[in-house]
Amino acid sequence: MKLAYHGATSIKTDLVTDVDVSARAGFSGLELWGAKVDDYLRSHSLAELRELFIQKRVQPTSISSIEFIAFRGAEYPQIQERCRRLSEVCEAIECPIIVLVPSPTPSVSAGKVLDLFYPWEKIVEEYVNVLRDLSSIARPHGAKLTFEFLGFAWSSVRTPLGAWQIVQAAGCDNVGINFDACHFYGGGGELSEIDRIDPAKIYSFHLDDMEDIPKEAITDSRRLLPGLGVVPLDAICARLKKIGYDGLCSVELFREEYWEWDPYQLAAKAHDAAMRVLSPHFHVE
Repeated sequence: MKLAYHGATSIKTDLVTDVDVSARAGFSGLELWGAKVDDYLRSHSLAELRELFIQKRVQPTSISSIEFIAFRGAEYPQIQERCRRLSEVCEAIECPIIVLVPSPTPSVSAGKVLDLFYPWEKIVEEYVNVLRDLSSIARPHGAKLTFEFLGFAWSSVRTPLGAWQIVQAAGCDNVGINFDACHFYGGGGELSEIDRIDPAKIYSFHLDDMEDIPKEAITDSRRLLPGLGVVPLDAICARLKKIGYDGLCSVELFREEYWEWDPYQLAAKAHDAAMRVLSPHFHVE
C-alpha cells in the first residue's frame, strides 16, 4: 500500500512545504490540495512542479478535489473546465488521479426546503451523465477520476454502495471510488457494503478518524488523527484487505487545531498514526 499525506491536513501551508514535510515524515506520496496547486502555478511552470516532486522523491498521487460536480445547471461548464485543467496538470506531473465530490441533494419544493425523498433514480442518472462526460475529458490526459461519497446529511451520495452503483452504471474504465473512513462512519454505511465493491475500482482510501459526537453534528473540522476517535478503522481495514484492496491511502484531516501545529510535526504524527492503524493489515511503502 502506498501511503500519502493530504494537503488539507495542513491547509495553511503551501505546496512546497507539503512536499517537503511529506518526504521528511516518511510518506511516499502526496495528495495535492487543488487550491495550493493553483497558487503554485501562478508563479511556476508545470515543469518546475514536476521537478519539485522528483527532487524530494515524493509521488504526486492525486489532486483533491473537484467539488459539487452534479446538478450545476448553467455553472456546469466550470466543472468541465476544472476537470480539463487538472487533467493537464496530472499529465504533466505524472499524477494519476483526480478526486470528485458529490453535490447536495437538490431542493425540489417551492420553499426550497430539502426534500429527503428526492428520487434516487434521478440522482443516479445525473451522476452517470456527469461521470461519463468528465471521464471523456480526463481520458486523453491519462487521468483517472475517483468519486468520493460524503457522509453528511445534505449529500446526495452518502454511502459506498451508493457510489458503487453510480460508478458501475457509468461504466467508465477511468472512473472509480474514493473510500473515506469518516464519511463511511457519518453516512451510515455498512461494513458489508465493502464486500460488494470490486477492489480494482477503489482508486483511493482516505484515512481519518472522528470525535465521539452525534453523527448529526459531524463536520470535517471534528476529524482526528487515525486511531484517536470512534471510526471502526480496524474493521474497515480488515474488510478492505479481505476483498484485495492494496492501493493508495492518504491521511486527510481538516481539523483547524492541527493547522496551527508545526507542519513537520503534524506530518510526522500523521505518518506514525497511520502506520499504527495500517500495518496490522497492509504492507505499507
